[in-house]
Amino acid sequence: MKVYGLKVSYFTGKLEGYLRYKEIPYDFCPMTVAAFKQTIRNATGAMQMPAVELDDGRWMTDSSPMIDWFETQYPEHPILPADPVQAFICRLIEDYADEWLWRPAMHYRWSYPLSSKLLARQISDDMAKDLPLPGWLVRRRTEKRQQYNFVKRDGVTPGTWDHVEQGYLRLLDILTPVFEARPFIFGDRPTLADIGLFGPLFRHFSMDPKPGVIMRETAPAVMAWVYRVWNARASRMTGDLPAGIPDDLLPLLKELGETHLEALCANAKAWADGEKRHDAEIQTVHYRDLPTSQYRVWCLEELQRRYRQLDEEAQASVSGLLKSQGCLEPLLRIDAPGSGYNTGNTAPFGQSIPVFEDVRG
Repeated sequence: MKVYGLKVSYFTGKLEGYLRYKEIPYDFCPMTVAAFKQTIRNATGAMQMPAVELDDGRWMTDSSPMIDWFETQYPEHPILPADPVQAFICRLIEDYADEWLWRPAMHYRWSYPLSSKLLARQISDDMAKDLPLPGWLVRRRTEKRQQYNFVKRDGVTPGTWDHVEQGYLRLLDILTPVFEARPFIFGDRPTLADIGLFGPLFRHFSMDPKPGVIMRETAPAVMAWVYRVWNARASRMTGDLPAGIPDDLLPLLKELGETHLEALCANAKAWADGEKRHDAEIQTVHYRDLPTSQYRVWCLEELQRRYRQLDEEAQASVSGLLKSQGCLEPLLRIDAPGSGYNTGNTAPFGQSIPVFEDVRG
């Protein structure tokens, strides 16, 4: 199969980390502008990466449902724990990593000139080989486009700047004792929680200039984990996962409850009210004029659906755990969010939607 993406891409890195761990063979195909705007959009419905072309001609996109599908095709060495409580917490951590950590990851990449100019060159050199434009113009357009769409229009302002960065710094503080105690989130082998966190922590936070220095200097245990995941192979893993949720993961649950779940609720309410943009209060910080995302309404729907699918005993355990960290109420605050997406349960096949529908080129 072919994986279309970029070697600096958040979700391409996440998918590659998973495929490498599961030892699923693939050919990597650098994404070009023409492929992005024509082939990928026509085949999947959205200009997003990674996109996967299977050897039977079918196309897929969206890393989370793609990983779920691959797990059905390659069931050996599953990345979801057998313990349903651990499995649900994996889903919750993955969603936080995918959707909440996006903002600080993009901020650190595009708000600092050293990083923004470097990444604009790397992206332009890879994607724009087929464009009949001078390199300096492509780099400048790339830099300005990313800054506008994914920093300025995504709530990063002088009033939120410090809070956006503190989200990354707190995560490093939370994860350091975890990886000083054991190789991976739950034990001696990777789970979906590791793969989810790997997305932002690999291609953005560990590799981009500003956050990379911070990680190397203040959280080397996290840096070591990043490359441990990249080097992990399921056939070499012999360890197991201890039962239950380790106490050192409770601060992570508290953090995602105060940030990610609150953001999902604000977004879902705006969607229900027909608002294209909305405000949110996160940890007493006011975020203004955020883009309302249909896809993120679906994320909340999926978390609720998986919670309600738990058997009585597992749901009681998850409820007690989430309630103790302030996560249960925001998870269930909005009943039946109603995204209207993936109603036929076709993802990762069929027509996808982008996280942000109003992206300006």
